[in-house]
Amino acid sequence: MLKVGLTGGIGAGKSEVSRLLVEHGAVLIDADRIAREVVAPGTPGLEAVVEAFGPEVLAEDGSLDRPRLGSIVFADPEKLAALNSIVHPLVGGRAGELEEAAAEDAVVVHDVPLLTENGLAPLYDLVIVVDARPETQLDRLVRLRGMTEEDARVRMAAQATREKRREIADVVIDNDVPLEELRERVAEVWAGLERRARAA
Repeated sequence: MLKVGLTGGIGAGKSEVSRLLVEHGAVLIDADRIAREVVAPGTPGLEAVVEAFGPEVLAEDGSLDRPRLGSIVFADPEKLAALNSIVHPLVGGRAGELEEAAAEDAVVVHDVPLLTENGLAPLYDLVIVVDARPETQLDRLVRLRGMTEEDARVRMAAQATREKRREIADVVIDNDVPLEELRERVAEVWAGLERRARAA
């Protein structure tokens, strides 16, 4: 099994890269998706979040109001750390279960937005960083995700710098390019991953 860490700044296009890797045959373990699962209604994770941040972080239907929680934690590093201390252990446990279920010869791609920030690079055989210019990230967040420019800048500032991400990268995928070029680059990267998985 080849364990790959995939990361990139918000709006860099990491989700598109992970989708393309899955098309090639990667087993994807998506930390964001798991993070939503572990705080679904009725879970101990959601209980712990409400205990820490109060009932105002709940939507009317009893689910987590993620935008509301985001506006609280991304403006305050201590509150963000408190949220991470609840969610990260739950995400790590579930990711471990999914990895164990993968085939022995699989290329397992862990899509982890905060891989750099949390010093997780040593957990993987190889780290791929999806990179884009800050102005590209900002444009995507405002135009495609409907964020205000101020919100987008706060989210970007809460993450590791572009330089820090590139420092831990074994492979960098430039995503300031048209989709066709991105597809070609991901295909090249996949061929290298398959070679490494076979050699292992």
